[in-house]
Amino acid sequence: QRQLVESGGGLVQAGGSLRLSCAGSGRSFSLYAMGWFRQAPGKEREFVAVISWNGGNIEYADSVKGRFTVSRDNVKNTMYLQMNSLKPEDTGVYYCAAAQRPFVWGVGPGQYDYWGQGTQVTVSS
Repeated sequence: QRQLVESGGGLVQAGGSLRLSCAGSGRSFSLYAMGWFRQAPGKEREFVAVISWNGGNIEYADSVKGRFTVSRDNVKNTMYLQMNSLKPEDTGVYYCAAAQRPFVWGVGPGQYDYWGQGTQVTVSS
């Protein structure tokens, strides 16, 4: 049973916006850094954004800085990704993930043990 479930993906025109959600279940992720990754067809999974357990530290990939905003609500055990000014190159499957253990911080997929099933984001030109 997946402990993280993404939602909010879809088809949008370039310049549009989407808001992704990642809901945790079965355990609390309030002490875990959580991240967003994406994978385009034929490409490796890449880092998008990470947020620390209390939201005090946030990091973005250069390609999304100024356009994407990550946030979390530990009471709801949920993380969000607000995506604005979307570009066709943002197309891919977006995955949320939680770190291997509490307070671990990182941007590499190998540092995350809990993954959602992914949600498709398609940006048309």
